[in-house]
Amino acid sequence: MRFSILIIFLASFYCSSQQEKPKNYRRFDEKLFHFGFMLGANTSDFSIFQDAGAYGKYGLISLENRSGPGGQIGIVTTMKVGTPVVRLRFIPTLSFQEKILIYEFEDTDPMATSSMFNTERISSTNLDFPLMFQFRTIRLNNFASYFLLGGQYTIDLQSQENASQNFLDPFIKTKKHDLQGQVGAGLEFFAPYFKFGVEIKMSHSFTNVFIEDNTFIAEPIDRLYNKVWWVSLIFEG
Repeated sequence: MRFSILIIFLASFYCSSQQEKPKNYRRFDEKLFHFGFMLGANTSDFSIFQDAGAYGKYGLISLENRSGPGGQIGIVTTMKVGTPVVRLRFIPTLSFQEKILIYEFEDTDPMATSSMFNTERISSTNLDFPLMFQFRTIRLNNFASYFLLGGQYTIDLQSQENASQNFLDPFIKTKKHDLQGQVGAGLEFFAPYFKFGVEIKMSHSFTNVFIEDNTFIAEPIDRLYNKVWWVSLIFEG
């Protein structure tokens, strides 16, 4: 008897918890276009491929790739593609990124007992143009989740691609233009007059962005690919 009462209580509690709650912004999915803005932070580094004979040729003991912090701001445009759960999203973005390479070279001085270190910081100010498909779940009360898949064209406004190299104090050169693939996911929360989203995604270059210019810091590197993790807050009306 007590077991039956417990089952009935748990079943009634489950049913009551699944009752539909009043929905905020009911007409959101009826609109073809939505506009808003995005704020966020990022961390960026490289996928790095060294020259196969870097130690023998250049005395490179190790090359450490560290990520640096950054931020971004963008303008959001979202278009419904035939159904509320599939959307096309375009977010022109201004982003700031930093990547760090730490070299350890063998000291050529025969009397030396330690190695030589060199740290290179590659800073970028980018105009990003991501175009992504957003696959959203069916809305549950005032909550939904989604998956992102797409690509991005990036222009590095701070690129030194065509700058004159200083061979006494060299720097790493990367290409000004880049194409990247993107994948991500997010959560959406519906308020009475706008939608708030939290999103995480990853970008990775399709092509090599490294420019070889025969400096001692460039010679040990074969290829570099940009890699960025993004966390964003998105507001749409």
